[in-house]
Amino acid sequence: MSRRDRAADAPAAGGQTTAPAIVDDLGPLPPYRLSGTSVHSTVANEIGLRIVRGDYPPGTILPNEARWAETFNVGRSAVREAIKMLMAKSLLSSRPKVGSRVEPRERWNLLDRDVLAWYAASPDRETFLKTVQEFRYIVEPEAAALAAARRTDEQMEEISRACREMGAETTLRARTEADMRFHMAILRAAGNDLLVPLGALIESGLDSLFVYITRNISDLDYAQQLHEDIERQIRLQRPDKARAAVRKLLGNTDEVIAGGSGTRPAG
Repeated sequence: MSRRDRAADAPAAGGQTTAPAIVDDLGPLPPYRLSGTSVHSTVANEIGLRIVRGDYPPGTILPNEARWAETFNVGRSAVREAIKMLMAKSLLSSRPKVGSRVEPRERWNLLDRDVLAWYAASPDRETFLKTVQEFRYIVEPEAAALAAARRTDEQMEEISRACREMGAETTLRARTEADMRFHMAILRAAGNDLLVPLGALIESGLDSLFVYITRNISDLDYAQQLHEDIERQIRLQRPDKARAAVRKLLGNTDEVIAGGSGTRPAG
């Protein structure tokens, strides 16, 4: 390999191949993320979480407005608005003299940010994380290949900056936020108008996944190097290698979800 080729394959300027120790600044994750600050939003989030985690299986008739109002110490109008929110997410249907019934799971709007957040907080987290991973396998390798072929200099700087920041951050929240910026920047650089809103729709799921992985991975240096390899292949405009680099990262994530350590292969 020539000196010029070696220079091209080097990490981007300011890159970091040794990740710092991460301080977990999140503490216990909240059971759900509020979609708003209003009383009815809070009630909707609590009921929605209970539905998604299985407290009220599909077909169940929920308690009436008076019972919910007593449970949460709120007015019945707030409960009524909360039920409307859950109906809009297709978790519930309502009929006069029958009440609110939990809809079959296949009807739920699983691309809704709140529903995804409730799924992430449910006891069946491993299944949820694997579902997010399947989505990533479908989308991210090809998005990276497209980004390598289409990215602009400005888009490349956005990808590189997020990668550098990810390697330099010292808290869990800051690192996972940089991780999210990195992957979303790649989706934007792919140049397909549907990819960015699709990625934004599952942002709650990705955030939960990135927090889980960062907390459980034992080799942050290796994880950082996998991200830097994706950045490098996109920067050098190598679609096939960018695709392969993303698949390698996803394989490492699979190992962590399965209970492994996410360490580099021996040899």
